[in-house]
Amino acid sequence: MKAQKILTQGIVQGVGFRPYVYRLASDLNLNGYVRNLGNVVEIIIEGENTEKFIERLPNELPPIAKIDSMNVEDIDEKNYSDFKIIESGDSYSGISVIPPDIAICDKCLEEIRNPNDRRYKYPFNACTDCGPRFTVIESVPYDRIRTSMEEFPLCDDCLVEYREPLNRRYHGEAICCGDCGPQMEIYEGLEKIDTENPIKVGADKLKEGKILAIKGIGGTHLVVDAYNDKAIKELRKRLNRPNQAFAVMAKDLESVQNYAKLSEREIETITSNKRPIVILKKNDDYPFPESLSPGLHNIGVMLPYSPMHYLLFDEGDIDTYVMTSANIPGEPMMIRNEDIINGVNDYSLVHNREILNRCDDSVIRFRNNELSFIRRSRGYTPEPYKINYKVNGANVLALGPELDVTFSMAKDNIVYPSQHIGNTNKPKTLNFLRQAIENMQRITKINEFDIIACDMHPHFFTTRLAHELAEKYDAEVMPIQHHHAHSIALANDHSLEEMIVIAADGVGYGSDGTSWGGEILYTDVNSFERLGHLQSQLMPGGDMATKYPARMLASILNDEDLIKNYSKYFKYGEVEIRNIFKQLASGINVGKTTSTGRVLDSMAVAVEVAHERTYEGECSMKLESCAYYATKDLEIPYIIENGTLNTTEILKEVVRLYQNGEKKADVACAGQNAVANGLAELAIEAADKKGIQDIGATGGVFYNEAITNTVKNHVEKEGYNFIQHINTCAGDGSVSLGQAIIAKKI
Repeated sequence: MKAQKILTQGIVQGVGFRPYVYRLASDLNLNGYVRNLGNVVEIIIEGENTEKFIERLPNELPPIAKIDSMNVEDIDEKNYSDFKIIESGDSYSGISVIPPDIAICDKCLEEIRNPNDRRYKYPFNACTDCGPRFTVIESVPYDRIRTSMEEFPLCDDCLVEYREPLNRRYHGEAICCGDCGPQMEIYEGLEKIDTENPIKVGADKLKEGKILAIKGIGGTHLVVDAYNDKAIKELRKRLNRPNQAFAVMAKDLESVQNYAKLSEREIETITSNKRPIVILKKNDDYPFPESLSPGLHNIGVMLPYSPMHYLLFDEGDIDTYVMTSANIPGEPMMIRNEDIINGVNDYSLVHNREILNRCDDSVIRFRNNELSFIRRSRGYTPEPYKINYKVNGANVLALGPELDVTFSMAKDNIVYPSQHIGNTNKPKTLNFLRQAIENMQRITKINEFDIIACDMHPHFFTTRLAHELAEKYDAEVMPIQHHHAHSIALANDHSLEEMIVIAADGVGYGSDGTSWGGEILYTDVNSFERLGHLQSQLMPGGDMATKYPARMLASILNDEDLIKNYSKYFKYGEVEIRNIFKQLASGINVGKTTSTGRVLDSMAVAVEVAHERTYEGECSMKLESCAYYATKDLEIPYIIENGTLNTTEILKEVVRLYQNGEKKADVACAGQNAVANGLAELAIEAADKKGIQDIGATGGVFYNEAITNTVKNHVEKEGYNFIQHINTCAGDGSVSLGQAIIAKKI
């Protein structure tokens, strides 16, 4: 007889792993115990079949469990009489992590739709295979007493299931029922409505065109009928979101296929248990009002993922709802009942389970059938990344940039990314960042930091926070250039030691103190070298030129007579135009930028598809959607001199073609292609100079499918490898990951 101790790390808590170990040990007639030990699971086994146990353990796992490492050692026999799940300990700090929140499983869904089941229409049904995890946990080990479910003691019937080894709810910490679990209530304004079926009331009010707030798993959604133009416009007015597209939730896949085009990979993703929002192309039968996704050729769609979502559809007859985050733009989602009830909504569907960790919906887009994360959050966070390089022994906290922020914590060769945090120039969001860091520390048991990594920009709130936390932990502050961090998140995806990278986005603080955003970089992880870029352009009024891109167009064209064709896009017409050119000549309040985003925004003004940014990326997104409908193959030449792409000449040709009567879609497409081909050619020149075969693409511009495809085709035509993000965000959501890897690299 042998006795062995096994320490397992990975996704092994909150996924039915201990019950699985119990059943496997019982099947092999082994004695001993299993328990959570910090954020590691410890298994002690004795008997004749220990080798069979070790062989089978990683191969028959529950649906969402994952073993990253198993440490096995022989120990002295203790002659246990049976096998048990015993009380958790807190004496080991490993690299395991709590799993993400995932969609309700088929068995739990069947129960809430079965009139004969005791959980019929119960909106918090869950088991070890599904339901909330990250959003309800306070600390590890993952036991009910360390979750927001502690407030709901199990009833006798649930206790039987919890204690029955063969039941799928055995040691399921989030399980409950209508007798012992959380409950929902509905309010009209501040007044509670007396009803036995709050969700049915909510569905009825949505049919009437009302705005309903629904407190869900990791946050709150504002909901209206997606077919109701009046309700959508009223929601926009109350949120002060005049143009940003609203995501929708569809009843089922068949409903989605009525208005969107889906590839096999898009179907696989939207129906997965992660349940992200997937950005889909509208089809020819698209039935929704223009107010839902104004000026865009695509729409963000997700399927139900919680019991309450399914019940909302079951209780009504609408197949698609607007489902947008309940927050003031730039601020975190509401999670407290009193805030929700006092919100902009007419009705509030709330519950009495506390949300401990906010977690926005994840957003994914496929570009030429390649997956790209726009936002990696619910369904994925806090599942870690592995650093594919040799690392130092430092514990690292990386704080990201300022907008679209995530943070990352790194220990050993593992990086734990946070959920989406948002724009930290808002006080409430910065406070959310602080709270989320503390929560992640409890979950990962990373209590000290040696390095605090941050952006190079000296005035970012995250940079200031880095210095504050460095003092608290007696840690080193490590500023990291924005696009270098982008590049390393991409390089790590592919385990590349060096590459040429096209870093194209709206803005990133350059090492020369100017705004970058159209860069050709060589990087070997530890360092980078700038080898090319877009033409440096002046930004009259600084950020004003970002909000009102006609100002940027005036600067790029540098032709007062030409820009007068667009005088209606200047608040004070030709007077303002004259003042802008005086400002450019004087150099007062004028920044410099090589941003690709600013060029594309200017192009959107030039073809008159957008003239003001009311949300991040609006003008460039509308340009892409305009170009999507091009029917004529126009070509705009591009000029490269001394490693610089001349964007003034490209914009002048865009204006000339458009003013000469060419269709705006055709001109928009030609303009995008000229920028894309110019960036690709710059990268090829750099790759040839350095003798490197791999050319990567990163930054928010590479969410644009047409630009990505043009660059890819150009690069591959010349015999180089085109490298895209595969498990990280091209945008700022993965900057903290890149920062953490750079800080950890030996």
